[in-house]
Amino acid sequence: MDNGNEVKVERVTLDAYAEQLAAAFAAGGLTPDQLCGLGEADLLRIPEGKVFHDPADNVRAFWVLLEGEVYADKAEPDGSKHRIYVARPGDSFGEVILLAGMASSIYLEAAQPSLGLRLNEATFWNLMSCCPPVRKVVMSNMKQRLQAHMAEAMHKEKLISLGTMAAGLMHELHNPGSAAKRAASQLRGNLERLQELSLRSSSKAKTQAQLECMHDLLKHAVRSCQAPALSSLEQSDAEEAMSEWLDAAGVENAYKIGPALVAIGFEQSELECARDAFVDGSLSDALNWLEALVSSVSLVCAIEESVTRVSDLVMAVKKFAYDDRCTLRNVDVHDSIQSTLTILGHKLRQRQISVTKHFDAAQPTINTTGVAISQVWTNLIDNAIDASTDGGEIEVKTWTEPGFLVVSIGDHGSGIPEELRERIFDPFFTTKPVGKGTGLGLEIVRRIVTQNFGGKIEIASQPGLTQFVIRLPQASVVAA
Repeated sequence: MDNGNEVKVERVTLDAYAEQLAAAFAAGGLTPDQLCGLGEADLLRIPEGKVFHDPADNVRAFWVLLEGEVYADKAEPDGSKHRIYVARPGDSFGEVILLAGMASSIYLEAAQPSLGLRLNEATFWNLMSCCPPVRKVVMSNMKQRLQAHMAEAMHKEKLISLGTMAAGLMHELHNPGSAAKRAASQLRGNLERLQELSLRSSSKAKTQAQLECMHDLLKHAVRSCQAPALSSLEQSDAEEAMSEWLDAAGVENAYKIGPALVAIGFEQSELECARDAFVDGSLSDALNWLEALVSSVSLVCAIEESVTRVSDLVMAVKKFAYDDRCTLRNVDVHDSIQSTLTILGHKLRQRQISVTKHFDAAQPTINTTGVAISQVWTNLIDNAIDASTDGGEIEVKTWTEPGFLVVSIGDHGSGIPEELRERIFDPFFTTKPVGKGTGLGLEIVRRIVTQNFGGKIEIASQPGLTQFVIRLPQASVVAA
């Protein structure tokens, strides 16, 4: 075998290598005499380490390795490569590119000195049409390789989704963690103020009227974290009126404690008892003490809200992670959608996109062993975010039809051109820029909905509105 650095190419007839080809396609029952007169091929003598096929060559061919070992590496959009196949003597490859009519994206490199046959397209198609044993092996190989490729691509798609979620979760967990830390720091200061005011007040005896008034005010202060929501104008007017009332009553820090009392829902009429009961000049201390308590309650509420947010995020991830369990169970579709929105919340806020939910009042559960329903919502909502303009809106609706629970996810982007709608569920078809999508997201959605759940998916699109409508059977479905 030539040990030079260049590939040696020789034109040969298939008849000359009939024995080796018969062995390579023995699974199909090929005999040497069946190759008589079926054409020619290039015989390549390839030195170790030589890349003998490059996608840039724009050559499509069918290969049969006679000796040695060959690495097949796929070129990725980001310029990297990953190994998809190692060919050994008797292996054939290249049929997927020819049968699918695709451009080659494969680099071939000899792992050791190798000898192989390269059949051009015309010879390949001649073999396929005239030689059933070859056709049988080629189609079997293509099926296996497409299945392996789909499994790998789907795994990659899920890893991309998990990576996106992980990045978002880091952002999501940072915000409530920082808020809880700030609130705890401020709470320490409030407790010091409460202690100081309590010590100052404890030296003075309290009348029954004072005790009853403070008891009522304390009950109000601790009963809830927030007052009913007010508009910005109403809030401002209420804070100004409360601060002026406190200032007129001679309360110290009136314009500081007024907004805090309004925030917790206090009105001037509720504080009248304090003004009437604390007539000995202690009204200021009493209301400042009340404000310190109110602020402390608000800070505890803020900490509780932050911890709840962290807990909700963890629960959302847990639900997503355990979505693959194949046991028969009730799936709460609303809960599943909300978990997905929680996980994608950072992306929605980053783009200032609002989500309008119109959920059916009926219990939105389906009894099923179908898996990965969260991945359906993740892919569709993520696509809707990408299609929306900054400050846009996404609509999520659910309703019931006889035997079905229906979910609609819509965006107000530019829409999907009519000529592309029939292809959007095809594997590897994407309208996103190179490197931004695998082209498998919607194919996975279609497969999960139709095969795992026995449901249906439809699309309606026009400029300014695109809707994906999913119908899921409410009866039990056995996952494929």
